[in-house]
Amino acid sequence: MARKHHLLDEDDVRVRPGRSKSRPRSKDRPDHAEAVPGTIITVDRGRFTVVLDDGTPAYAVKARELGRKGLVVGDRVDVIGDMSGDTDTQGRIVRRQERVSTLRRTADDTDPVERVIVANATQLAVVTATVDPEPRTGLIDRALVAAYDAGIEPLLVITKTDLAAPTSLLALYGPLDVPIHLIAGRRVPDDLISALRDEATVLVGHSGVGKSTLVNNLVPSADRSTGHVNATTGKGRHTSTSVMALPMPDGGWIIDTPGIRSFGLAHVDLDRVIAAFPDLAELTAECPRGCSHDEPECALDTATDAGMQARIESLRRMIRSRTVDDEQAF
Repeated sequence: MARKHHLLDEDDVRVRPGRSKSRPRSKDRPDHAEAVPGTIITVDRGRFTVVLDDGTPAYAVKARELGRKGLVVGDRVDVIGDMSGDTDTQGRIVRRQERVSTLRRTADDTDPVERVIVANATQLAVVTATVDPEPRTGLIDRALVAAYDAGIEPLLVITKTDLAAPTSLLALYGPLDVPIHLIAGRRVPDDLISALRDEATVLVGHSGVGKSTLVNNLVPSADRSTGHVNATTGKGRHTSTSVMALPMPDGGWIIDTPGIRSFGLAHVDLDRVIAAFPDLAELTAECPRGCSHDEPECALDTATDAGMQARIESLRRMIRSRTVDDEQAF
């Protein structure tokens, strides 16, 4: 027999809460005061290896509160959670500290999407060989332009000078006052070791020029793979497949990168490149509006000093590299 309505009590009635009664989300966010600072040294499919400031390695993932903020090798971050360094545990990266510098490139010169190679580098070492593979000035010029644009000090490392003299490279880049370091054989010269000490230096260059060999000599525990150059194509095989930052024994970081096959400069502000040459920037103040600094009526043509003319020609070669076809550049 059906139960009488007047005999029902609250246990017999199902009450559906209204949407308006849902608890509002708090706008307060944790300050993570207990977070520990460190530096990202590798990135692998969303998992980050971080060296904490006390030297302890830790594994971490990006916390949700970081949103779309990207993280790359060299980023200074704050980490919470399990930081024991065990491969089966991981912490969370809750903050990315402000970047001192950002080295970027695009896939080509028309690509609007910038790709960050490394953060917080203080130096960019462009590594090239005198032979095997033959030096390609396109990459050297473009890497120098990217360094000037990022506000990073560039230097040129020329390897295999025992196999061929670096005469032509010295003639091209000497006028730019870029520090040049020569390597014969495998021994790293003292002047280069001194230049890298206490700096965060990213290495850029084609495959086969000796970047991994250089890293292994600077950091004996690195064990970076080395390869050979194809005798038919004259090109090296990619031996380093990811960006990795390694602490140097006497202080500083060396950041190895895979051999680069393209270095687009669609993101580069030409004014920042010119500003890296104060003596030439002073001349360009008289240029017509919109001057590319490599065209008729450019004020750079008024220079009469032979040394300055050599610098102008080197600068213009770099400016042209921004619009040269990849096949010609590389």
